[in-house]
Amino acid sequence: MKRSLGLRAVPGALALLALAACASTPAPSAELALSGAALTRADGAGAAELAPAELRMARAKLERAQAALAAKDHEQALQMAQQSELDARLAEAKSRAAKARKTADELLESNRVLREEMGRKTPAVLPAPTTPRTPS
Repeated sequence: MKRSLGLRAVPGALALLALAACASTPAPSAELALSGAALTRADGAGAAELAPAELRMARAKLERAQAALAAKDHEQALQMAQQSELDARLAEAKSRAAKARKTADELLESNRVLREEMGRKTPAVLPAPTTPRTPS
């Protein structure tokens, strides 16, 4: 008898799984907010100058996410919002790396100049001039 109860529960469980799979994806509000925040950080890091292609892609994908959300295509909106966030984070990272590289190059040049100055031969220290003494 236990066996027949278990077999009867299988179709019900399968029906519940099918309904859960068909359930619509909720609106990706949090992901859209994360993407917007990542774009703001990338802008603040100088991505418009230092990583313009990545920043453009992030903005375009956020716009596509917003359009998909307006069309009630939550799955597409979620994917585009996530991709937008990743592109914005990449733009921010590239910007920060470029700034760090520039700072490192400036420090290397400063060190080179200091070494060059230290390597120059300094004139030998001459003894202080003596004043002739007059016989008294």
